[in-house]
Amino acid sequence: SQAKAEKAGVRLKAELEEGLPQLHADPERLSWAIYQLVDNGIKFTPDGGEVVVQVRRDGAGLHFTVQDSGIGIPQDRLEEIFEPFHQLDSSPTRRYGGTGLGLALVRIILEAHGTSLQVESEEGHGTRFDFVLPDVSGT
Repeated sequence: SQAKAEKAGVRLKAELEEGLPQLHADPERLSWAIYQLVDNGIKFTPDGGEVVVQVRRDGAGLHFTVQDSGIGIPQDRLEEIFEPFHQLDSSPTRRYGGTGLGLALVRIILEAHGTSLQVESEEGHGTRFDFVLPDVSGT
């Protein structure tokens, strides 16, 4: 993701709280889900923007945030981004690539981990995805 961000002129930043507990999760699937959120952030953020990944403790577990300073999503179309094979720009000359499967699969993976994906967005100001992985470690 770092190389892709640099190529796109987007700053990629990670803010990880110190001393985070080990997760009881499928590392491969969870890594893929986070990668997809970061990749989308890079894809829809113009040159000079940034994508920030935060992980911090939350009363319920570990709180993950992926926030970008990209183009944003219209409020009335937020749920559409989770529909399989759906692209908000469906014109034949659409600017952004992809199959429209990434976010649908991210949502399924996170639900399988006992959490849900929340999204907030403002057109012209960016998008923020949040999810909390429940603390099952007992610590």
